[in-house]
Amino acid sequence: MLAACAALLAGCGASLPVETSTELGPQRVGSAPPVSEPAAAKAADLGTAASGSAAMRGDSGQPKAVRTASLGSAAGTAALTSAAGRSPAAAASAFTSMSEPGHVAYRVGPLDVLEISVFRVPELSAVVQVADTGTINLPLIGEVPASSRTAQEIEQDVTARLGADYLQKPQVTVFIKEYNARRVTVDGSVRKPGVYPLRGRTSLLQVITMAEGLDYNRASSDVVVFRQQDGKRKAARFDLDAIRAGTANDPLMEPGDVVIVDDSAAKIVLLNILRVIPVTNVFMGVL
Repeated sequence: MLAACAALLAGCGASLPVETSTELGPQRVGSAPPVSEPAAAKAADLGTAASGSAAMRGDSGQPKAVRTASLGSAAGTAALTSAAGRSPAAAASAFTSMSEPGHVAYRVGPLDVLEISVFRVPELSAVVQVADTGTINLPLIGEVPASSRTAQEIEQDVTARLGADYLQKPQVTVFIKEYNARRVTVDGSVRKPGVYPLRGRTSLLQVITMAEGLDYNRASSDVVVFRQQDGKRKAARFDLDAIRAGTANDPLMEPGDVVIVDDSAAKIVLLNILRVIPVTNVFMGVL
C-alpha cells in the first residue's frame, strides 16, 4: 500500500514540471517562485497603472510591437488627430482658406493713393499719393515710408511719430483710396477691356470677372498671359473651360501681367456673315 502511494506521488511530481514548462515557454522550472491568483491579479493591476502613467508622461515603456499596433489602429489614428487639434478635413479647409485670393493683406506701392485721418485733428488729415521713392509726406512729421507696407503698419508708424512729439494718444486711420501700384491689363474678347487693380491675391478667373466676363460672340476658351520675369517677356496659355471644370489650376496673377482672351475663328466668321446678310422678309408667308 505504501509503495503504491509513493509511486503515485512520484508520477504527479513528474507531471507538474511539464505543465509549468508549457505555460511559461522556454523558461526553466524553478527560476521564479509560483504566484498565487490574488498576487497575479495585483501585478496585472500594477502593470496597467504603470502603462497608463507612462502614456500620460509620454514615455515609451511599452513593447515596440504594442506601440506600433496602437498607432496603426483606427483608435490610434483618432487619438493622433485629436492631439493635433484638428481633423484632416479641417486641416484641408484651413489650408484652402490660406490659399484663397484676398487672404494676404495688400501692400502699398508707388502711385497708390492713401487717405490719412487723425481723429479730432482734421488739420493733420490728408489724402496723399505714394511717391516713386515709396514715401508719403504728412503735416508735422514729414516723409513716412509707405511702399511694401500694409495700411496697418503705416497706421502704427504715423501714430508713433505723432504721439512722440505732438499729440497724446493719437488715433490714426489709413485707408487705401486708389490701387495704382499693382495692376493687370485685360484685353481681347472680353466685355470691358482695361487696366484693373490687384487687391491681394487675385486669380485669372477673378481678373476675367473684373472685365465683366467674356464676349461670347467672339471669345474662345483660350487665354494667353504675358509676364515679365528675369528681364524677359514670357507667355503661358490657359484653358478657361478646363479651369471652370476643375481639371486645371486657376493661376494667380502678378502686377504687370497682360491677359489676352483669344478670339474664336468660327464665331468671327459667323458674326461677319450675319453682318452682311440683308434684312428681308423672305421667310414671310412660308407657312
